[in-house]
Amino acid sequence: MDPRTPVLVGAGTAGQRCDDPLEALDVLGLMRRAALAAAPRGLLERVELVLVPQGTWRYADPGRALCPAARTVVARIGVLQQTLITRACAGIASGAVDVALVAGGEGRHRRLRAKIAGTALPEEEAGPAPDEVMEPARDIVAPLETERGLVLPVQQYAVMETALRAAEGLSPAEHERELDRLWSGFERLAAHPVSGRPDMLSYPYRKWHCSQWNVDQAAALLLCSADAAASLGIPRHDWVFPLAAAESNVMVPVTARPSLHRSPGFAAVGTALARLSGVAPADAGHLDLYSCFPSAVRIQARELGLTGRDDLTVTGGMPFAGGPLNNYVLQATAEMARVLREDPGATGLVTSVSGMLTKQGAALWSTGPPAAGFRCEDVPADPAALPLDPGHTGEAVVEGYTVTYQGERPSRAFAVLSTPTARTLATSTESLDSMTEEEWTGRRVTVRDGRFR
Repeated sequence: MDPRTPVLVGAGTAGQRCDDPLEALDVLGLMRRAALAAAPRGLLERVELVLVPQGTWRYADPGRALCPAARTVVARIGVLQQTLITRACAGIASGAVDVALVAGGEGRHRRLRAKIAGTALPEEEAGPAPDEVMEPARDIVAPLETERGLVLPVQQYAVMETALRAAEGLSPAEHERELDRLWSGFERLAAHPVSGRPDMLSYPYRKWHCSQWNVDQAAALLLCSADAAASLGIPRHDWVFPLAAAESNVMVPVTARPSLHRSPGFAAVGTALARLSGVAPADAGHLDLYSCFPSAVRIQARELGLTGRDDLTVTGGMPFAGGPLNNYVLQATAEMARVLREDPGATGLVTSVSGMLTKQGAALWSTGPPAAGFRCEDVPADPAALPLDPGHTGEAVVEGYTVTYQGERPSRAFAVLSTPTARTLATSTESLDSMTEEEWTGRRVTVRDGRFR
């Protein structure tokens, strides 16, 4: 084995659910607890590089608080979490870095409890900037989507869901049963039962179809070279190797995608992983698919050749195990490491999403080292994007849609529409009950002034 082979030697998580926000750790405290749990034999003091995905907190450089002597990087929302893990592994493999830490977390539950109680929390002082800030190349949401109000993830993923339902030929009733079947498996694994029938948020999604981000959770992944792991006496059975990582960073907004129910990026990522590692996604023994909404899971499964498998998560998923913003992949990777240590020789796949399936990434892990060394690739998927026509007037065909709710009543519909020459996005306040009972994908409608009927 090459002594520069990257290896995950520690994976720690931290979580809390305190009703009294003054008794709860802040997000930095949670990150520190996770980092200490991940760091065997004082390895935290040897960290040379800390990479942190941005959360909803205001700290400029949390990594500096974890490892004061290390080079620090913060990645803004819109950068794949897998990008940070891959960068750490690639740095170790190249010899540029010997020990790296990827850590992040969220403290939204603490802040929510403080708001409910009317309790003032200490200010999160921004502090000095990190050594490097990673920014996404483009905005995730298209200007037309912002202008018409289709901006919330639950709305955009719901549009993809109805497009996928139509492509599968499912009736609305059959589709509802399929979502219940899929999500019940996640719920059972997380041991987080949901009582009653949650409110509808954006048809066909109810509250517990959605990632739950009001959580206090943190995770840390400690990676080093095989040489460093051996010299520090870290037991070999604790080593988990990244075999390969692939990602696609071509950014196409939902409204402009030629097929709303497809993800060419994930198909390309799956092909790349098989080529780089010799292990196809379908051959992985353990899976954790990024699970912010059902359509994300269902589209990934189709593109990665996982259709028919029920073992799509090791955590229970973001609606049930918790979906800390821009940090779930770290949680999932930490849990995957635990699962693989208990199943030596098996391979685990962890996927990553940024935006509305806008960027796609994945990594394969195993307790056995990669035969050809760690390999990674940024794969350019088909960048085809349809032109958007904000001023279209006349006939158009519904490609996908959703109905949003106020309380228990439907309030507004959004539809992504195909015209003879472009795509457009329109809204409606008519026929809302019909849209939640019948299939509207594929229907011809009339558009005027940004509204359809």
